[in-house]
Amino acid sequence: MEFSDKISDNHVSGEYFSVTYRLTGDEQSALLKAKDICLEQTVEFPDDLLPEYLKDNLTGQIKSFEKFEIFKEDNIAGQIKSSEKSEIFKAVINYPVETSAFEFTQFLNVLFGNISLKPGIYVESFNLPGLLLDRFKGPAFGISGLRKLLDIQKRPLLCTALKPMGLSSDGLASLAYQFALGGIDIIKDDHGLTNQPFAPFEERVEACVKAVEKANRETGYKSIYVPNITAPLKELYKRVTFAKEAGAGALLIAPGLTGFDTMKNLADDDRFSLPLISHPAFQGSFVLSESGISHYALFGQIARLAGADATIYPNFGGRFSFSEEECKNIVLGCSVTMGHIKTIFPCPGGGMTFENIPAMFEFYGTDVIYLVGGGLFRHSDDLFANARYFRNMVC
Repeated sequence: MEFSDKISDNHVSGEYFSVTYRLTGDEQSALLKAKDICLEQTVEFPDDLLPEYLKDNLTGQIKSFEKFEIFKEDNIAGQIKSSEKSEIFKAVINYPVETSAFEFTQFLNVLFGNISLKPGIYVESFNLPGLLLDRFKGPAFGISGLRKLLDIQKRPLLCTALKPMGLSSDGLASLAYQFALGGIDIIKDDHGLTNQPFAPFEERVEACVKAVEKANRETGYKSIYVPNITAPLKELYKRVTFAKEAGAGALLIAPGLTGFDTMKNLADDDRFSLPLISHPAFQGSFVLSESGISHYALFGQIARLAGADATIYPNFGGRFSFSEEECKNIVLGCSVTMGHIKTIFPCPGGGMTFENIPAMFEFYGTDVIYLVGGGLFRHSDDLFANARYFRNMVC
């Protein structure tokens, strides 16, 4: 088979972005996986039928391939703990930047598109050159912008969730008032609150905004209410507009449900100009097996490219399975240098209690958002006192 058209020089820059993959299997099968990735993620065409000029200019290229061994008892990538030894190989693959079409969706497709359907392939991290990185605005606020908004210069930020589902809008607003009065900085909807009949979105947002504003007038604090705008696309922008006009201080969104590019478009849109807090719903399967995306890349690097100003994830020691090492890698992904892309807040939660705070402070330092939900209710029957106690722990 012959191909008459060739790529002109002005279509290929010679710039590459690189992705590091972890591959399971013996050396031969892992190397075959690496070679397969180079084709599957770009031209998706049989190697023996591919003309040389496409091989040279558009397919992925293996930059390095090496072996290392881990024990599954280390719980890397959420693997089941055992004493079984796993053969693991690391492959760094370079992709021509043009394969991304300079679009976020296509970049994600090259990163982990078809190969997400194949076992034993795991995205560790990626590195983008300026030619591609410059196409991303990243977070509109980041750590520094969110601190400025809340007028908090050094200490960790405090966050809680309005719950449980089933309370009325007025009931949720009453909780928001007590939390804000006690000094919680960020009072967000629980991620399951959307537009249920017992607390409709617009009614709930208006009530909670007013409740937090009332508390702020009484305390002088700058607490913010953060509604969950995760919704079908035709409804999402309506809810964002309503939340903005009602006086919401930030927005909660689950990009695993709405799509990462939807979050990115919100971050890029100057009409809204509100911080975005990313929730991990529907993303767990990416990080909990030998096939998927690392905590570092998913909750750190990708979240930043998609415009999140803070990224929620389950903390170690809570009711989920994330390890200390995995949480540490999320922090690194939130803060690693990525050109002009702002650093963002890690926001560990998931069964956190006040007893965890000292260990969290030692582990995370000050550039962190502590998310305590049910634990804030459990401390005592006095929610205002509980919130005040939480604040006094870090102030």
